[in-house]
Amino acid sequence: MTAPRSLPRELLHLAWPVLIAQAAVMANGVIDTLMAGRLSPVDLAAVGIGASIYATVFVTAMGVLLALTPVVSHHYGAGRYAEIGADVRQCAWLALGLSLLAFAVLKNPDPLLAFSRLTPEVELKVRAYLDGVAWAVPGVLFFRVYFGFTTGIGRPRPVMVFNLLGLALKVPLNWVFMYGHFGFPAMGGAGCGWSSAVIMWAVATLAWLWCRRDVDYAPYAVFARFDPPRPKALRELLVLGLPMGATFMVDVTAFTFMALFIARLGPEVSAAHQIAASVAVFVFMVPIALGSATGVLVGQALGARDSRRARHAGLLGLALGCGVAAVVGSAIWLGAGALARTYTTDPQVAAAAATLLAIVAVYHVADAMQAVMAQVLRGYKRALAPMVIYAISLWGVGLGGGYLLGLTDTFGAARGAAGFWIAAVASLVLAGVGVFAYFLRISTQTMPAPATTST
Repeated sequence: MTAPRSLPRELLHLAWPVLIAQAAVMANGVIDTLMAGRLSPVDLAAVGIGASIYATVFVTAMGVLLALTPVVSHHYGAGRYAEIGADVRQCAWLALGLSLLAFAVLKNPDPLLAFSRLTPEVELKVRAYLDGVAWAVPGVLFFRVYFGFTTGIGRPRPVMVFNLLGLALKVPLNWVFMYGHFGFPAMGGAGCGWSSAVIMWAVATLAWLWCRRDVDYAPYAVFARFDPPRPKALRELLVLGLPMGATFMVDVTAFTFMALFIARLGPEVSAAHQIAASVAVFVFMVPIALGSATGVLVGQALGARDSRRARHAGLLGLALGCGVAAVVGSAIWLGAGALARTYTTDPQVAAAAATLLAIVAVYHVADAMQAVMAQVLRGYKRALAPMVIYAISLWGVGLGGGYLLGLTDTFGAARGAAGFWIAAVASLVLAGVGVFAYFLRISTQTMPAPATTST
């Protein structure tokens, strides 16, 4: 058996394809924002609000499915290859059930729309966007099963290729559906949702065809047989996946309801918030890539019973994530005005967005810390305690504090959208410190006790 590569080298080997793959995913959202912003502030606001609702549903379901990654990485580290294929098949059943549930929620968004008090014009466009993007859910969730499988075995490059393919299709399909070409009606901002649906079905189909034909996947026997749903295997995935999904739900709902509350302040403020949110989500690709790679290394090390390597991997990922985030945050701070103007030609929206982007610069550093640590803990198969930490931090301090700072005069004059972003920074700092402290505790507990000598 060959010795494992050095941690920095292995981390970069896994992280760079995930980074490019995540950049492609995030770029889809940026493209939607840029193209909708060229139509009107109403279309931009509708796409931002609709995407926030979609993210609430999709990311929660995705979080449950991401339980597959640590399960696979532990099997891989321990050399239990046959068990990997069996768990992938069971996760596919889980994806099917979650797809049906998510589709139903997106087709009936009234409870979520009630919070935002939208104007009739914006609400009509939001509903049209959700009607389209609901059809993307099955494709994107089945692709996430593939992502969890291939990333867990240390092969993230195919995900990168398929995400880049989807990105290449985004602009032309948006152009077709948004502006009405080749016999399709002009859907405006809603066309972004329909283009996403076509892309995700194509990407998921190609990914699984590749998996079936590529000989490198043969040892895992994913397509060796048909398995019906097995309660024991599904229960194992759900025990880990449900708290992970709940954590994602807490994270994304804090962000979503932030957008819905800000929507009360009017289309211009909502559009400015969407620009800031788009930048925050896009730069998040770096810590999420480093965190994903780190979590895989942690899981593989624990599967191989090397707890010392797992702890060192976690600390290395955190140091790299926060260091890069500090550089990126500084660039956002210095270029806030110019960055805002690339998104919109409306001077009022651009000025408001520039103010929010200055806060995003600080937000990003705190976001990086919590993102890396959360994924490291998933590598340890620990999800319940992080869920509690996130609920208290993001809902209590972030969303609750944002409402008080942004929409009320509890702490002085209402700060509008800036109040929500300030509270979000505080919530991420609290969450990051909490999950880091928990990591230090459990990583120490899993390490072997130092050897003692008798006298």
